[in-house]
Amino acid sequence: MTIEEAQKQVDNWIKTTGVRYFNELTNMTILTEEVGELARIMARRYGEQSEKESDKNLDLADEMADVMWVLICMANQTGVDLTKALEKNFEKKSERDQNRHKNNPKLR
Repeated sequence: MTIEEAQKQVDNWIKTTGVRYFNELTNMTILTEEVGELARIMARRYGEQSEKESDKNLDLADEMADVMWVLICMANQTGVDLTKALEKNFEKKSERDQNRHKNNPKLR
C-alpha cells in the first residue's frame, strides 16, 4: 500500500464507518496518547525499564499503526499530501545532512 492509498483508505473508512473526523485538536491529543503507548512498549521492551507481565502481550506493530492512522487522519483533514511531504523531507535531509552523520565521531 502506498502512502497515497493509505490516505484514501483512511478517508473512506472515516466517512463510512467512523462517521466523521474528530477535530484537529482532538486528533493531536489522540496522536500524543498513541505515541505514549508506543513509547511505553519501547521503554520497557528495548530500554532499561523492566517489562510488566501485562505489557508483554502488547503489539508493537499495532501501536505503530495506531500512530500512523492518527497522523494520516490529521494529514487528510489539514490537506497535507504525505507522499509529497515525505519526498520533500528526504530532499531537505539529503541536502542538510549530506556529510553531517558521516563526520559525527559519536556514530563510529
